[in-house]
Amino acid sequence: MKNVLIIGAGRFGRYTAIKLNELGHQIMAIDKNEDRINRILPYVTDAQIGDSTDDTFLRTIGIPDYDLCIVAIGDDFLSSLETTSLLEELGAKKIIARATSGNQEKFLMKNGASAVVFPERQLGSWTAIRYGSDTISNYIDLSDGYSIFEVAVPSQWDGKRVGELDVRKRYQINILGVQNGTMNMDINVNTILHAGQKLLVLGKQEVLQKLFCV
Repeated sequence: MKNVLIIGAGRFGRYTAIKLNELGHQIMAIDKNEDRINRILPYVTDAQIGDSTDDTFLRTIGIPDYDLCIVAIGDDFLSSLETTSLLEELGAKKIIARATSGNQEKFLMKNGASAVVFPERQLGSWTAIRYGSDTISNYIDLSDGYSIFEVAVPSQWDGKRVGELDVRKRYQINILGVQNGTMNMDINVNTILHAGQKLLVLGKQEVLQKLFCV
């Protein structure tokens, strides 16, 4: 369990809080807007109305006590940048900041952010890949161009063994699991694939797209 500070209780901040709450973390939320604070209250341990660009106010929060600080401000980049800088000055252990452009990312990283996220860009990419194909159910971006795709078993793979397909050698991808009601992660060369099943496959995103985006 981690102690998490979320600054900015708009949609992104609220949905982040909901998931963190489901995962069992302790959450403090801050926002200048009372209505936003009221909407996030069911999902957080505590919440305060206040200005995160106010050094005096932030000092009362006890920034070093939090394992993670998330700057979820989406409508005022200058406030986001100033907040990020103040958090670093006050001893924040780890700062994740929201951005909408590469230039914003550069400024945030130079002013204390440990990492930067792009919710709109990431959701747009997910939507394009997920719904641009009839065979992809889900996907996760990894580092260095790799991804995990959840895909339907291609018709030409129906009834074949994993060893027979030899996808690691032919396509440089790995089959991680086969789902048919429940997920089977115990995959070996004798595992037989069937139409109607779903696969978890790991590989370079460009390779996976060529194979499964049809």
